[in-house]
Amino acid sequence: MKALDELTFDNRFARLGDAFSTHVLPEPLDAPRLVVASEAALALLDLDPAVAETPVFAELFGGHKLWAEAEPRAMVYSGHQFGGYTPQLGDGRGLLLGEVYNESGEHWDLHLKGAGMTPYSRMGDGRAVLRSSIREFLASEALHALGIPSSRALCVIGSDTPVWREKQERGAMVLRMAHSHIRFGHFEYFYYTKKPEQQALLAEHVLNLHYPECREQPEPYLAMFREIVERNAELIAKWQAYGFCHGVMNTDNMSILGITFDFGPFAFLDDFDAHFICNHSDHEGRYSFSNQVPIGQWNLSALAQALTPFISVDALKEALGLYLPLYQANYLDLMRRRLGLTTAEDDDQHLVERLLKLMQNSGVDYTLFFRRLGDESAALAVARLRDDFVDLAGFDAWAEQYKARVERDGEYSEEQRRARMHAVNPLYILRNYLAQNAIEAAESGDYSEVRRLHEVLSKPFEEQPGMEQYAQRPPDWGKHLEISCSS
Repeated sequence: MKALDELTFDNRFARLGDAFSTHVLPEPLDAPRLVVASEAALALLDLDPAVAETPVFAELFGGHKLWAEAEPRAMVYSGHQFGGYTPQLGDGRGLLLGEVYNESGEHWDLHLKGAGMTPYSRMGDGRAVLRSSIREFLASEALHALGIPSSRALCVIGSDTPVWREKQERGAMVLRMAHSHIRFGHFEYFYYTKKPEQQALLAEHVLNLHYPECREQPEPYLAMFREIVERNAELIAKWQAYGFCHGVMNTDNMSILGITFDFGPFAFLDDFDAHFICNHSDHEGRYSFSNQVPIGQWNLSALAQALTPFISVDALKEALGLYLPLYQANYLDLMRRRLGLTTAEDDDQHLVERLLKLMQNSGVDYTLFFRRLGDESAALAVARLRDDFVDLAGFDAWAEQYKARVERDGEYSEEQRRARMHAVNPLYILRNYLAQNAIEAAESGDYSEVRRLHEVLSKPFEEQPGMEQYAQRPPDWGKHLEISCSS
């Protein structure tokens, strides 16, 4: 294991030059202190977990110190926000400190969010507040534990720095990690500003560093775009299968690697609602839960437009045509597994759709339904879950179809069924009210609940003795929390 001063930097994005980013130093936080750190993320950098408790750790990730090899840069990009194009965005409150590579040869961006003003801050102060930093940390690590591709979070550093939002809050920084922080909006920026040389340099950078296997194809750029389409289809299938709502699927929030990126007003479903809107600023419901699938395709189309200097329009359209079939195949595979099925039948899609329609009209807890469905045999499970539904006749008809489908699937013991289903159906998810409880405690100076919740969510599929309260349905107040982009 390494000490903090032993990290090895290789700042590949910084070497692209000033057309892609601007050198900016972090603005230090007052009295920086550790709120929470991820041992799993520390391991990605070969760091000893004990370093998180040292004073220099809070100083580094609170903006007071830098490694000699770090090259903090604010990246420039643009993007479509709620469907409208914004010509210039960029890192308005975050800095790419540098790229570290570990003993396995992996490169990890260290991106400090809440690091102060940059040339791209527009009217903002460049700061992040404690509540949003905690939410991003918890979501990043919780999604990873669920098997959903995501940026990672190393730590949250709190402070005494005052920050004004709707009220005065305390500033914080979260250290985000990813193999790349390049977004769809990077390509859009150079396309719409008509800078073909820089756009070609960016494309080569992404191709060489992140999609090198595409170099072996007759049309490398097309192969890269096709891979991006496939990754996003798989990502959004996992969002939908596990009830995750991103909330702000602007193209500047879409990673070129197909990972969950830029957490704002996200939420996991409590009661199943296909029309759920987790961002209270999304008045038209553009980024509702059910709209995430078509918006994913819309965003890929925006990226495709920016790639027209390199790829023919017909080839781009053909690649885009892969998105929905790939999404549907991935989603149905996940939902079969969530239902405990190991084989495929033609009517499985309708079996899933009928269940979700029944859940929609009954206020059924999405996560707990699937977990409890695997607690015992299919017959006993559906009998026990029946009272959660309003349309009892409709549920009874579905239950008969489900039991028959399970019987056709094969002979399995109750123990085998439980183990298989519990391995894909989490008991613990990051519910908004759990995050809110942890945030309120942290804002009063008690970080124990943030750390405990992080620990529980790091093992979402395992029953953890003494942690039963984290697996309960939320109270009524916890189902109606309004989350905004304000951070």
